[in-house]
Amino acid sequence: MSFVWTRRPPGYIIKTGAVAARFRINFLYPTFELVETFEIDNLHITLDKLGASGYSKVSYPLRYGRYAEIKTPGHLFHFNLNGEVKFITGRGKDWPNPSEWLKSTVSGDWVYYSTGGYDGPYDCFGEYYLPCLHYASNGINSCDPFEDHAVESAIEALGPLHRKLTELSSGVLPASLGKFLDLVKSKPPAELSKKARRLSDIVGDSITVLPPDSRHVDYDLVPLIIADGCLYKCGFCRVKSRLGFRNRSRQNIDAQIAALRNFFANDLPNYNSLFLGQHDALNSDPGLLEFAAKRAFEAFDLKNSNLQDPCLFLFGSVDSIIGASFETFERIDRLSFKTYINVGLESADPQTLSGLRKGITAEGVRTAFAKIVEINRRYERIEVTSNFVFGPNLPDGHIESVLGLLGKHFDHHCPKGTVYFSPLLDADISGWKKNIKREFYKLKMKIPVPTFLYLIQRL
Repeated sequence: MSFVWTRRPPGYIIKTGAVAARFRINFLYPTFELVETFEIDNLHITLDKLGASGYSKVSYPLRYGRYAEIKTPGHLFHFNLNGEVKFITGRGKDWPNPSEWLKSTVSGDWVYYSTGGYDGPYDCFGEYYLPCLHYASNGINSCDPFEDHAVESAIEALGPLHRKLTELSSGVLPASLGKFLDLVKSKPPAELSKKARRLSDIVGDSITVLPPDSRHVDYDLVPLIIADGCLYKCGFCRVKSRLGFRNRSRQNIDAQIAALRNFFANDLPNYNSLFLGQHDALNSDPGLLEFAAKRAFEAFDLKNSNLQDPCLFLFGSVDSIIGASFETFERIDRLSFKTYINVGLESADPQTLSGLRKGITAEGVRTAFAKIVEINRRYERIEVTSNFVFGPNLPDGHIESVLGLLGKHFDHHCPKGTVYFSPLLDADISGWKKNIKREFYKLKMKIPVPTFLYLIQRL
């Protein structure tokens, strides 16, 4: 087996024995970019592929940052810079759709990205793909892709691939290929299931829910908990914390950051976004919030990320949005992020709030929403979004109260201040799932701001 390095036009392939090398010139910058492709038996391996440098709303598969690719007769595998598998796509006729794929999250969950068939998901979720989760959530899909044999087989194919790569002797391969294979060999498939425990040990809790706005970065973000618990113990909530609210110390935050750098390791340059947890980071001390955001931005070197436009995500609450001074938002607006703050309002109807056992008043919701509108108007780099519940058995006054609240503040379409509706988990869904999209579209047409369903996804 031999390897030849040479400069050729983009896409030109040189084969020497069982190995091939492909080189690409980057015409946008005065540098020569090398992309190496190797063919070993039935494996086609490409190193250091360059994906998109910014997140986009597109209706076709798009990869971001830098990654490696292994193509087998049956599957296409993409690996992150730690040698961990991140995406799998089937290549056979039994694969559900050539434009759909599996993703392994930073916590080791598998998520299947569906095109939604003929009834696309964009109007419902704001994205061209619907993430199908393998755990219980509030999704509206009646089908489960993880029951599909082709999808199950794709995950199972990791084992044989890892064994085959392990059999290759990195000592007789080109250095770059040998280094990549050593990384992959050190991350057997069984390690994926351990990632969630490792991550929760680092941040001191499990990340049970992400802000819906993190869909803008495909849920790829670094978590940093600056405050535990929440202000309310809402009766309807399935992801609430058992802890009362309390700030973390700066020492704890620094310790998390140091451990997270080791956890993300080589792949950290493929991240540009931060989640400040847990359930109400906006209620934390403003100085602590600013400290954590700035410290993480510097420590994770987000300025030099492979991805542009860093984002910051956090949750707020009715009381924290009301209680936060405009000086706090001015400090947030000056950070090196575009910031999304998601606030659970749930309803502006007293009967609905009582039924949800939500510890707030309708008057508080109205006051909070008025401030949300003002914040979105004042600050270019901050967007505050709102959550309301959605279900078949809610009081008649619920939807009327939401439409009244929105109508009071908007007399024309506004592109900022997205509203999310969260399908209730405990609703009688025997016939509801069949009608939910139709009912949601009817509601969406009456709302003058971007409106989507809230898919509760964990990290």
